[in-house]
Amino acid sequence: MTAIPGAGGAGGTPPLPAGGLWAPDGPDLVVEADNARVLAALPDGAFTMVYIDPPFNTGRAQKRHETTVVRAASGDRVGFSGQRYETIKGALHRYDDAFSDYWAFLEPRLVEAWRVLAEDGTLYLHLDYREVHYAKVMLDAVFGRDCFLNEIIWAYDYGARTKRRWPTKHDNVLVYVKDPQRYHFDSEQVDREPYMAPGLVTPEKRALGKLPTDVWWHTIVSPTGREKTGYPTQKPEGLLRRMVTASSRPGDWVLDFFAGSGTLGAAAAALDRRFVCVDENPQAIEVMARRLPSARVLSLG
Repeated sequence: MTAIPGAGGAGGTPPLPAGGLWAPDGPDLVVEADNARVLAALPDGAFTMVYIDPPFNTGRAQKRHETTVVRAASGDRVGFSGQRYETIKGALHRYDDAFSDYWAFLEPRLVEAWRVLAEDGTLYLHLDYREVHYAKVMLDAVFGRDCFLNEIIWAYDYGARTKRRWPTKHDNVLVYVKDPQRYHFDSEQVDREPYMAPGLVTPEKRALGKLPTDVWWHTIVSPTGREKTGYPTQKPEGLLRRMVTASSRPGDWVLDFFAGSGTLGAAAAALDRRFVCVDENPQAIEVMARRLPSARVLSLG
């Protein structure tokens, strides 16, 4: 792994200039860093496609401080009847995949995603039912409602089933474009699906298959399959292959700044696209270094 001199760490070190991290004729990259720093170092309009699969805010293991508010004459807040209050950090509690203000965390990164997209570029934001409705409102504000292209439903059928409600077996992917008049979408190259009623179409259509709709039936990564990396939130390569094929061309750059196991990079490499994958989890970087051997692996320290 290559450490970038002067990349710095805590303490407010400014991000690298774009030329020190990424170049259009440079190598594919796997970057270990806070994605906010990496995004700030990337130039405008560099990527034809951005895919992100951020934490889902499910309310399980990350650390945060519980806060309490008490009356204090010199407090930092003013409340009812002019009373002043002081904010006190309380006991440390553990959460996993939760943020004290999830959207304050995600929104500036979505604004940066818009900035680094090319004029014909597309964003795929992968979430689930807990946050997708909030994300839709936020992306309408960041991109504009006319830039909304699709909501893709990824449906699967695996795992435990509750008997107290309808079992949840799908994720949501919001698709937004930078410019609704110019975005790239290649329906001819996308993998086809079999017709559900093949007897109702011609033999030629049956042989070709049909263009996928906005509901994608695809199994999860098999626990015993060759694709399995061991990373807990790994997504199937087939999902990313379809997105990359539709929304980029050979030679285009694609970006994932919550890269996890590096599935976007794997799909991009197989399809002759260039990629930048960013994650601050050392386990993710180790997985991607093995999975994406052609990439340069950098650490911003």
